[in-house]
Amino acid sequence: MSRAAIAAPVLGALAALAVFGPMLGDGGLASDDAETTAEGADGSESAAELSEAPPMLGPVPELVDLDGWLQTEAQTFDDFDGRVRIVQFWTFTCSNCKATIPHLQKIYADAGPRGLEIIGVHAPEFDRERDPEAIAAAAVELGVSWPIALDTEKVNFRSWQGNRRFWPRTYVIDQNDQLRFDHIGEGDYDELAATVDWLLANPPEATT
Repeated sequence: MSRAAIAAPVLGALAALAVFGPMLGDGGLASDDAETTAEGADGSESAAELSEAPPMLGPVPELVDLDGWLQTEAQTFDDFDGRVRIVQFWTFTCSNCKATIPHLQKIYADAGPRGLEIIGVHAPEFDRERDPEAIAAAAVELGVSWPIALDTEKVNFRSWQGNRRFWPRTYVIDQNDQLRFDHIGEGDYDELAATVDWLLANPPEATT
């Protein structure tokens, strides 16, 4: 199957174009309800700064009906309110997901002390990925040091992404719970880091 450019809707807002590889998720590619492992256009990254504020893509959806958390004392998504957050939907055997981890580690090391949190929402593709002990072991092996939300039944994987769903999919959420970045697959790490940096340096006015 040739690589194809697709436009990914984000809660009614138009997300950036991403290129995906030919690997199928458990929903296949045949219908609008497909779930697909996704490869971005390019794995490169470079120093970058945004020339303007990152776009407003809408309010962040709820992260609910989880089966628990790993690597954090947090009990709910609300425990992270008021922070810049990267939220990534991933699963531990997905090669495209694993390829993003070194880049997330770099961003986390740089921006974590300045207020960034990363939340990996683990949404299993296969039955063997449903076991929390296997997820915890894989996180140690892969170097995933940030909090992990267990979305075992993929409730949030589906509600956040709509009819076409991908591993990995990476979002940035600002301090006021607004989506400011959405990317399918690998790549765009420079824009991801620049979005985080911009939001940390230019926090939006608090809402009540």
